[in-house]
Amino acid sequence: MIAQKGCMYQPHVLAMQAGQNLQIINDDPTSHNIHPMPVNNREWNKSQPPGMAPIDATFAREEISIPVKCNIHPWMKSYIAVFKNPYFTVTGKDGSFRLLNLPPGNYTITAWHEKYGSISQSVTLGSNAPQTVTLIFKSKPGMR
Repeated sequence: MIAQKGCMYQPHVLAMQAGQNLQIINDDPTSHNIHPMPVNNREWNKSQPPGMAPIDATFAREEISIPVKCNIHPWMKSYIAVFKNPYFTVTGKDGSFRLLNLPPGNYTITAWHEKYGSISQSVTLGSNAPQTVTLIFKSKPGMR
């Protein structure tokens, strides 16, 4: 679910599986709109006045970091990450994350950040053995 509250989208980053239902609600006393701008999925733009029923949407294909904006309030921004598998998460405020119920095997863990892009690391998981992965984003020249 994405809530429009205090003229902000909450959460700032949302992860979901392709085909999963997404509900968008407006908790503000003013009109908003939600305008996802995907590359691999259908773009849409819907107005949502105060008190309107939730908007339901889905994304058919995997796509990481779909930017979302409000055309009424230009400071409102968020991102939607759509995955084709159930193995994803959004980090906590401290950057930590847990991926549970992964079967043993070889994986590539990829992290995305709105300013720093994506980084990846390979990891091999054994059965019932927790694995720690540390991903460190590096700023590019000229970035703050």
